[in-house]
Amino acid sequence: SNSGRISAGAKSPLTGTIKESNSGGSSAQKLAKIGCKALIIEGQPQDDCWYSLTLKPGEVTISKEDDLVGKGNFAVVESVEKRFSDKIGIISIGQAGEMLMTGANISIKDPDSHLRSLGRGGLGAVMGSKKIKFIALDAGDAKVAIADVDAFRAANKVFSKALVSHPVSQALATYGTNVLVNIINESGGFPTKNFSTGQFEGHEQISGETMHDRIVERGGKPKHGCHSGCVIQCSQIYNDLKGKYKTSGFEYESIWAMGAGCTIDDLDQLAEMDHIMDDIGIDTIETAVAFGVAMQAGVLEFADADEMIRILKEEIALGTALGRIIGNGAGSVGRTYGMTQVPVVKNQAIPAYDPRAIKGIGITYATSTQGADHTMGYTIATEILGAGGTADPLAKEGQVELSRNLQIATAAIDSTGMCLFIAFAVLDDSTCLPALIDMINARFGINLTADDVTNLGMSILKTEHAFNLAAGFTNLDDRLPEFFATNPVPPHNAVWDFTGDEIDAFWNF
Repeated sequence: SNSGRISAGAKSPLTGTIKESNSGGSSAQKLAKIGCKALIIEGQPQDDCWYSLTLKPGEVTISKEDDLVGKGNFAVVESVEKRFSDKIGIISIGQAGEMLMTGANISIKDPDSHLRSLGRGGLGAVMGSKKIKFIALDAGDAKVAIADVDAFRAANKVFSKALVSHPVSQALATYGTNVLVNIINESGGFPTKNFSTGQFEGHEQISGETMHDRIVERGGKPKHGCHSGCVIQCSQIYNDLKGKYKTSGFEYESIWAMGAGCTIDDLDQLAEMDHIMDDIGIDTIETAVAFGVAMQAGVLEFADADEMIRILKEEIALGTALGRIIGNGAGSVGRTYGMTQVPVVKNQAIPAYDPRAIKGIGITYATSTQGADHTMGYTIATEILGAGGTADPLAKEGQVELSRNLQIATAAIDSTGMCLFIAFAVLDDSTCLPALIDMINARFGINLTADDVTNLGMSILKTEHAFNLAAGFTNLDDRLPEFFATNPVPPHNAVWDFTGDEIDAFWNF
């Protein structure tokens, strides 16, 4: 259950740090069935041609690719399925990746031929730099070998029960990740108008509850899995006014960034933008935060969804000067227009939680080895949702330790290929983590313990940190932008008040 996540890693062209990005879709399970634990792509072609890769059990084929260059991801999926079958796994880039924009992502086909994203850090530009338009994964009838099938099934039964029984899992299944809109808005940590305030007047119009009702009215799917075997099913299929498919995996982060961040309260406009960004192959968080900075710079007006859509289609997709400025991320926009209110850490856009009002997540943003990244240590679980205990989001006490513990645990979870949303059950259900470890042992015929898993997480973080130090980063890069310390955020009028020494203590383990 919930073991369909794929990771991609490189040195990020956006941040200059080590980077791991994570996605659902069907490619991870195809790779496992093929028998491929990791696909490593080194170097660049000597010519200026584009290529595709095809993986089958025991076989890799490199082919020149002419037909799909310049095409969006939806056209790539449609064409590659025709060449092979709709059962094929597909990893691809859109125009943003071809043009090496540092906001470019890598797209992953899901079981319904929709798209998921390896979203953050500009990894689409890395794939584009290697002149690879797509990777096809043909597992055929191959199956994953399990060392002890009976033990695996028994552990999976316990594990699945723990996941579906948790109240957060149940809320995610009903309303998707967008259930967080009203919750985070109520907390005063919902970044609005380029992080100028912590609450958005239009929050109800873009909430998970509103989205759920609209999906049902239009014959979409409010509950949907991004990969086979998912028992939480937090994804959905969102249709337009005519009942025609518009987007899938319409996530809280994307809706926040395009919505509250740019002060747009129309879900249909946000869905249109989500669809376009999926096709272009560009990170919804990075790009929408970049739009927020551009709005504050006067490039376009706040709440001007029509102009955002035009820029996506006519500037970013075509690689004009303005398109490249925005397509290279929030930091790019800030530098170009001389802005100081630029919400980035290590040049990566800050996600959907204001660190002044939810302080633990600020420690994660600051210390993450990969730029501002909420998924590396999701303190929201404890600070706002009460999973694994409680913590006052407006207080500094215990936040460094909370972020550290969650970053260690998350690094270990990510290394298993499990969905991050198993963490809620891991934190609250004493049967969940032992069952996961039992599954890993039964799969591989090994004898990991809980201490082994913790040590794995610690080792991963230290290895990533060492990479960044070798790349020239210092403790001074583990800092939030100055405006968080000087500009109080309503309604709490809170500021970011951690000292450098307090932040640096994170690495004392």
